Amino acid sequence: MDILFEIYYKFLSLINSPAFLRGFFDNRFYLILLVIVLLRFKYTTYSSMWLSALVNIPGTILHELMHFLVGLALNAHPCNFTIFPRRGEDGNYVMGSVGFRNITFYNAVPASMAPLLLLPIGFYLNRYFLPAMQPTFFNYVLYVLLQTIIIENAMPSGADFRVARMYLSGVLLYGFVAVSLFLML
Repeated sequence: MDILFEIYYKFLSLINSPAFLRGFFDNRFYLILLVIVLLRFKYTTYSSMWLSALVNIPGTILHELMHFLVGLALNAHPCNFTIFPRRGEDGNYVMGSVGFRNITFYNAVPASMAPLLLLPIGFYLNRYFLPAMQPTFFNYVLYVLLQTIIIENAMPSGADFRVARMYLSGVLLYGFVAVSLFLML
């Protein structure tokens, strides 16, 4: 048993050595490889609805929480919040959802595109949290996992886009606001 502990501690000292960490952190190939391995692991769980839900729960909570909070702030009256998977009408799995009682032209687009607000959170973590972390291999893998979850779940779903498109006046309103803000820069 002592030999296993010795191998474990030697492995930890190797992957946490400054030379290894510098080579690992500075090489984007390893970052991309790590993200692809994490995503591949995630996609292998899709054969089981409950295993898939377990792997997707952190991101589903973030995604649906953004819908809920923006809907609440813009008077869309969120009426349900679920992160439990179910089979949708088209036969695909729906990992979570938020229902609203008062979707109108002024709140449909922001409430349905709300997960995009996770992108500034991911940017903030990258800019201020990563440099403050102790540079260890475990912390780096944890950081990549967290950023992968945040960025992947910041993307609105097909259902989110369908809800936004249902209110053309809202799309035009927010499109006009976005173009105006862009032109002012």
